[in-house]
Amino acid sequence: MKVLGINALFHDPAAALVVDGTTVAAAEEERFSRRKHGHRPVPFAAWELPELAARWCLEEAGLDVSDLDAVAYSYDADLARPAEEMQLHDPWDQLRQTYARQAPGFLSTALPGLDPAAVRNVAHHVSHGASAALAAFPHTDTDVLVLDGRGECASHLAGHYDRGRLTVHATQQLPQSLGLLYEDLTDHLGFLRSSDEYKVMAMASYGTPRFLDEIRQRVRTDANGGFRTEGLDWQALAKRLRPGQEWTQDHADLAASVQRRLEEVLLELAGWLRERTGGRRLALAGGVALNCVANTVLHERGGYDEVWVQPAAGDAGTALGAALHVAAQEGDELQRFRGTDLGRGFSDEEIEGWLRAAQVRYERPPDVAEAVAECLGADGVVAWFQGRSEYGPRALGHRSLLAHPGREANLERLNDVKGREQFRPVAPMVLAERAAEIFSRGPLPSPYMLFVHDVAAAWRDRIPAVVHVDGTARVQTVDHADEPLVARMLEGFERRTGLPVVVNTSLNTAGRPMVDDPRDALECFGSAPVTMLAIGPFVLRRAGLA
Repeated sequence: MKVLGINALFHDPAAALVVDGTTVAAAEEERFSRRKHGHRPVPFAAWELPELAARWCLEEAGLDVSDLDAVAYSYDADLARPAEEMQLHDPWDQLRQTYARQAPGFLSTALPGLDPAAVRNVAHHVSHGASAALAAFPHTDTDVLVLDGRGECASHLAGHYDRGRLTVHATQQLPQSLGLLYEDLTDHLGFLRSSDEYKVMAMASYGTPRFLDEIRQRVRTDANGGFRTEGLDWQALAKRLRPGQEWTQDHADLAASVQRRLEEVLLELAGWLRERTGGRRLALAGGVALNCVANTVLHERGGYDEVWVQPAAGDAGTALGAALHVAAQEGDELQRFRGTDLGRGFSDEEIEGWLRAAQVRYERPPDVAEAVAECLGADGVVAWFQGRSEYGPRALGHRSLLAHPGREANLERLNDVKGREQFRPVAPMVLAERAAEIFSRGPLPSPYMLFVHDVAAAWRDRIPAVVHVDGTARVQTVDHADEPLVARMLEGFERRTGLPVVVNTSLNTAGRPMVDDPRDALECFGSAPVTMLAIGPFVLRRAGLA
């Protein structure tokens, strides 16, 4: 089977292609359109079709639209209910449902030659669940938890997969939603709803959960595997922040309180599910699954032997999940998820063509990994563009900004480069074989940067740039077999500095999607105070900063 998965409704439009059970390509539309999360003025913000991403997926596989056996669309309008019935007060909901029902026609227009009859609707939360369980454990059984803002009429699914077949044990109907609760808090704290929730998680580390009792009264689980999220008076706890206003301790304490209650509720939901299934492994998806602090609590205290989180856990991942679901239904033998490097890549010749066209000075060192290690050792900041781009929101060594972790000032320096709030942390990448001596508590290996780890006391002063205010770090471990070039760079850096860790954050600036193609890389290098651009086997150096 050749199945193209499509997400296009709430946000994060994306496409993914599964051929004979193997995921061959997946990409978010923002990497092509350069509109972050597909955001546009309402009502168009959520409804951008991933035309460019879908066409690229087909080109990557050498396929034409006519070669497809199915197009899996990660929403089923027949499951939706009127907005007033769901108490969402969403003025665009009726139009959203109309759009979804007409999606086959829209897709056939965007992809000429597509038969609308080939479009198959897959429920939103089923798509999320498949993106995790069928990607990570296609040949065995696993429990699955999906938590996000909303799907057609629900915000949560708890189920169990047995060799590709899903049994649903619980769902939570709207308007009750942990994701929407966190979105409301994000908006109250002056950030962008459905986009900046990770900023709230970072802010929570600066607070204490002193509002926890009030929130527990409003947010609680029930005996059926669901929960209640009754209205909270945010203003009574901490005044609303406007964009650009300075946050106070009240705001950090509010963030800490909601974060703590989210962790508690996830533990209760996971415990309820495990009692019914006896499951030993848990797969997570949905936007809430990008909360790496909560993921670590589940890993520690959830009672499962293994917790696996889909790296593209947000709505972009439903494109992959929908395609996997349809492929499994049709009897394809699914292959386990091999990594996030599912996006665009460029040959050395193509990259050099871009550099020549840009008329920039560049060089081809004997080993780009050693050249970068030398620059980082001298406290340079390196824009790292290698291989295929990542699927999902994390930069994992393909589209990254790198820096020296031993200089505490590099946290502020990188946040200035990216135009970010200074309370936000940056992450360490570390050789997998060295991780356990530096980081504890969270699961190791941790290749997708979806858990937090305690930094050993002996290392906190050695790598201060990556240590968050609470003594933790969101770690990415690097395996030689999976990422040989990154591993060589880390080894070269350790020879020069004694540190097997490098700062890693995404290669982009504020409000812009992650860099994806060579043009994006050159634009970023040209506009940001970055010392070196390492792009394929080539390097560009900025005079005065090298």
